[in-house]
Parts: sequence; C-alpha cells; structure tokens
Amino acid sequence: MREILGRRRRLLSRRSDGGPGLIGAALTYATEWQWPVLPGVAADPQGRSRCSCPDPECTVPGAHPFDPGLLAATTDGRMVRWWWTNRPAAPIVLATGGTAPCAVSLPALPAARALVALDRMGMRLGPVVASATRWSILVKPYSMEQLGELLYAKDFVPGSLRFHGQGGYLALPPSESGTGAVRWERAPLPGSSSPWVPDVEAVVDAVVDALTRTGVSAPEM
Repeated sequence: MREILGRRRRLLSRRSDGGPGLIGAALTYATEWQWPVLPGVAADPQGRSRCSCPDPECTVPGAHPFDPGLLAATTDGRMVRWWWTNRPAAPIVLATGGTAPCAVSLPALPAARALVALDRMGMRLGPVVASATRWSILVKPYSMEQLGELLYAKDFVPGSLRFHGQGGYLALPPSESGTGAVRWERAPLPGSSSPWVPDVEAVVDAVVDALTRTGVSAPEM
C-alpha cells in the first residue's frame, strides 16, 4: 500500500519532460478524482516566456486551453490517454467549477506569507497549486451569485485576488508553463477519492485577514 501511494505522489509531482508524469497525473485527476481536464497550449519553444497561441500578448503563456477549447474538458480516461499520447508534453488544464474544485489565487510572495499566517491561525487548507508568479488555493465549487454576495459583504478585498470559478481554468502539476514549472505547494493527500478542499468563504475571509494582519501589500499581477 505504501508503495502504491508513493508512486501516485511521484506521478502528481514530477516535472514535465514529455515522459509518463503528465499522462499519469492527468489520468489520476480525470478518472480517480473526477476532475475534468484537457491539454493546454504549450509555451513557445523559441521563447519559453511566450505562448505558442496566436495572441502575441498572451498573459498566461503555456497555461491555458486553445485547441481543444475549454468545453472539451473531460473525465473520460480513454480521451485523456489519447490526448497525452499524442501531445505528451502538453500542460494539464483543469476546467474549474461544476463538479470540479474552484480556486482563489494571488501573487506568489503575498501568497507565501499568507499561508504562514493561515497556519498560525489554525486554518485548514487543501491543495495549493504554485507557479513562479501566482499561487492558487483550491476550494469547493461556488456560484457567481455566492461569490458576488461574499465580496459585496466585505469592506476591502485585495485587487490582486483572482477567482477561478465556473467557466474558468487552472494549470495543474506537473505542467510546464511559460513562467516555469507548475507544482504543489501543498500536495493533495494520495487516495482513491477527490481531495478535500475548503469552502470559498473560509478561504477568502482567512486570506484577507492574513494579508491585513501581516501588512502584506498584494500588487496586481
């Protein structure tokens, strides 16, 4: 049992090199956790900070859907296997919302400080996805109405917070984007069911409080 759990953790954390890590992770997300995924557009091989999509000013190079589009996201293991067999280095993109987790993201430096503050507060967090520029805290699915009411009730919400809800997306480990590796800052615990994630209200309340208490300025990025 320990050997199986260790192998699964390696599949979910291994960096992308076109090897089995990506397809193994994509199959775990889709078939074991029932998270709908699809292959994202890759970074431009001529310049890793650029995207290979047609937009010369792409703001998420190598970390977004393009062909196929977001609506193609699936939990069908046969489709997932076919995609990554043909595109073995493609980043794994999660279609957020619906039955899949949503996410709250903020710039990397304030996020790192906020997580330290949340740990001190005893806040229980689920998986946290990290890239060089932003960290994303996975949360339970929420509606736009629920999010709107939550934000309206607050006196202050940092402008750098982003919300990945229904119709949104997020690159998952072990993808490589134009800004570098996508990794787990807080890895999901291995298991046969979807990892536990907190409510969006708890995360937003705790993050805003942590940023306020620590005096962290979270610039827009």
